Amino acid sequence: MLTRIISGAVGVVILAVVLFFHDTIVLPIAVAAMIAVMLYELLRAVKLEKCMPVLCIAELCGISMPFIYSFFYQSGFYDNFTDWETIDGRVPVIAFAVTVLCVFAVLAVWLKKHKEIRYEQIFFALAVMVLVPQAMSCIVRIDRMSEKGGLIMLILGLCGAWIADTGAYFTGVAFGKHKLCPEISPKKTIEGFIGGIVTTGIVFAVVVSVVAGSFDIAKALIAFLLGAVCAVIGTIGDLSASMVKRQIGFKDYGKIMPGHGGLMDRFDSVLFVLPTFYAFCTITDLF
Repeated sequence: MLTRIISGAVGVVILAVVLFFHDTIVLPIAVAAMIAVMLYELLRAVKLEKCMPVLCIAELCGISMPFIYSFFYQSGFYDNFTDWETIDGRVPVIAFAVTVLCVFAVLAVWLKKHKEIRYEQIFFALAVMVLVPQAMSCIVRIDRMSEKGGLIMLILGLCGAWIADTGAYFTGVAFGKHKLCPEISPKKTIEGFIGGIVTTGIVFAVVVSVVAGSFDIAKALIAFLLGAVCAVIGTIGDLSASMVKRQIGFKDYGKIMPGHGGLMDRFDSVLFVLPTFYAFCTITDLF
């Protein structure tokens, strides 16, 4: 327990430092490092970490994404352009092009090593090579969405999954009787799941109201809905990652955080919450 607490405290301190320097190159560097570790943990799960061509291609694709999304938003870059929307619209296209090139490169490696690598391994590698970098790069995209509210949005997006876990834990301890998915996660209960949804919705509504400086029933309801959706999505992500571990016989994806496992063990639900949060904030005027 002590190891878990110390490890968690160190993680919080590192996160706080990164968020303090969120408007500098520190943020994309930190996100790139996280992506690199998470991809290694996932490729290790399907025994592809020793296949250097696949590992290198996946890692290069992964660590490039936060820098691609960050570069175009750095202070001064837009000064040379008058059409912000045109340049902003090109960023996802560049990221897509890089991803597609890396996908074809991995497939080329597979053609050469088809006797050593099975299709289940290669398609798992392709899936995580797309999912992890794009999802984690939403940290940069959320932060750069608003000069004034970007950091608050980022903190809320990151905490979305963790708030749900906390609410679900305490609700489950107090009222939990019916198991949610006993074969995948024996400790999760339906009551805890509902508690996590309600808790996240309330926290989101309160934070948005505080940031706005006044209570707007429409915005509060939208924020509550966003929190509830994030809680559901986060739980599905958490259970999905747990199911993968059970099927491959892993207890944890890694050991980088003593007592907690790997980064994938801590950010499995965040992988699904961040894109959801980003998409929701993009199509609504929440902040």
